[in-house]
Amino acid sequence: MNIGDFIIQFALILAYILQIAIIGRAIISWFPVSPENPLVRVLNEITEPVLAPLRRVVPRFGMLDLTPMIAIIILMVVQQALTKNV
Repeated sequence: MNIGDFIIQFALILAYILQIAIIGRAIISWFPVSPENPLVRVLNEITEPVLAPLRRVVPRFGMLDLTPMIAIIILMVVQQALTKNV
């Protein structure tokens, strides 16, 4: 495995972990969990660098925040693009 393949595999794993973290954060947001909960804090720290820039671009639809769904779609597109290069 050369360095290019290693970087692509690393990016694929990172994208997968981000998708799981975003889904976890979305699910936890449906329940009354304290923001001081360690799991909530970790998920926020992992996902906020991805979701914050999207929130500036994607409008809210009332109480519905579509940024997690859009972030997951973008990550899936990145994964597809990377797998075509492997």
